[in-house]
Amino acid sequence: MRFLRHLYVQVLLGILIGGVIGYVWPQLGIKLRPLGDGFVSLIKMLIGPIIFATVVVGIAGMGDLKKIGKVGARALIYFEVVTTLALVIGLFVANTFTPGAGFHADPDTLDAGGLTKFKSAASQMGWVDFLLHIIPKTFVSAFSEGEILQVLLLAILFGLALARVGEHGRPVLNFIHEIARVFFGIVTIVTRLAPIAAGGAIAFTIGEYGIGKLAQLGQLMACVYLTCFLFVVVVLGTVARLFGFSLWKIVKYIREELMLVLGTSSSESALPGLMEKMERAGCARSTVGIVVPSGYSFNLDGTCIYLTMAALFVAQATDTHLGLGQQLGLMGILLLTSKGAAGVTGSGFIVLYATLDATKTIPPAGMALILGVDRFMSEARAITNFIGNTVATLVVAKWNGDFDATQGAAVLARPMPRSREIALVMEPLAETNPRTDRIS
Repeated sequence: MRFLRHLYVQVLLGILIGGVIGYVWPQLGIKLRPLGDGFVSLIKMLIGPIIFATVVVGIAGMGDLKKIGKVGARALIYFEVVTTLALVIGLFVANTFTPGAGFHADPDTLDAGGLTKFKSAASQMGWVDFLLHIIPKTFVSAFSEGEILQVLLLAILFGLALARVGEHGRPVLNFIHEIARVFFGIVTIVTRLAPIAAGGAIAFTIGEYGIGKLAQLGQLMACVYLTCFLFVVVVLGTVARLFGFSLWKIVKYIREELMLVLGTSSSESALPGLMEKMERAGCARSTVGIVVPSGYSFNLDGTCIYLTMAALFVAQATDTHLGLGQQLGLMGILLLTSKGAAGVTGSGFIVLYATLDATKTIPPAGMALILGVDRFMSEARAITNFIGNTVATLVVAKWNGDFDATQGAAVLARPMPRSREIALVMEPLAETNPRTDRIS
C-alpha cells in the first residue's frame, strides 16, 4: 500500500469518496462545502506573501530593469498568441458540433434571476477600471484583499528598489529569503489537508447540482472537456516540443497539483506549489515570479475555450444566427473582455455576460441555460489554465535564457518523491548567494 503515501493518490481517493457522498447523500454533500472553501482560503492566504518574496528575491538578484521588461514583454506576447488560438479552437468546435442546436429556447421566458450578480459585475468592467485596480489603496491592502496583480506590482517595485541599494540591502534580502522558506513550509503543511478538501468540494458540487444536470447539458460539457483535452495535447504539446520539453513529463511532474486543481476546481489552490516546482525544474526565480502570477490573470486558455463555446451555445440554443463576421467580432470582444476581469471571482461567467451584452445580438438571458452546469465545467477550465501556465513558464524561461537545462532534465525526467520535496522546501534558502535569482 505504499502508493497511498503519494498525495495525488490520496486526493484522487478523496474525490471519489466525495463524489459517492454527494450522489448518495446529497444533503450531507452540501454540508461538506466548508471543507473545500476553507482549504482554498488557506492557500489564498499564503499566495500574496509567497509571490512577494519570490519576485523580490528574484528581481533584487537580477537587478536589471531591461531584463525584467524583456521577460514581461515576452510573456505577454506568448499569452496573447496562445489565448487567441484557444478562442479560435473554441469557435471551430462549437460550429462543428453545434451543442446548442435543438433547444429553441425563448430568452423572454427564461428565468434569468440568477444572473443578477453577474450582470452587476459585468457592468463595472472596463480597461480603465482594470488598470487602476492594479494599483493598491495601501501597501497592506494588496495582501489583505488577496489581489495577485497588486502584490506583483508591489513586489517588482520593492525588488527594483532593493537592487539599487546594493550591499546595504543584503540583510533585507536574507530576511526575505527566510520569509519565503517559512511560507513554503506552511504550504507543505496545509497541502496535507488536500484530500479532505477535494472530497468536500466534489461532494458539494454533486449534492447541490445533481448528476441530472450533467445529462441535461451533456453535449456542451462533452464539447468543452474534449476541446480542452485536445488543446492541451495538440497545442500545448506542440509548443512544449518546439521548445525541447515533453508535455507528458511536465504533466507527471505536476500531477499532485493537478489533482488538487481537479478536486477544488481552483487553479489558485496549486499556485504556490507550481512556483516552487518551476524553480526546482530550472527556471530562474525572477522569471517564475513574473510569469506565473501574470499568467493567472492573462493566460487563461481553458477559460477562453469555455467562453467561445458557451457564447455560441447560447446563440444556438436561442436560435440566434451568427455569420462569420459576427463570430470574428465576438472573438475580438473576447480578446479584450477575457483580460478585463482578471482576478475577479467568477470571472468566467462575468466575462461571458459582458461579452454577450456587448454583442447586442446574443441575448444574455440565455446564460440561464448553462448556469446550473457551469460549476461542472470549471474543472476543465482550471486544469487547462494550470497546464497552460506551467508550459508558459518553461517556454518564457527558455526563450529568455533563464532556464537551467541540466537541472530541468534531471527533475522532469524523474519526479522527486514527496519526502525529498519537503526536505528541499525546508532547506535554508539563504545559504545560496543572495545576489542570484535561482535556488541551487
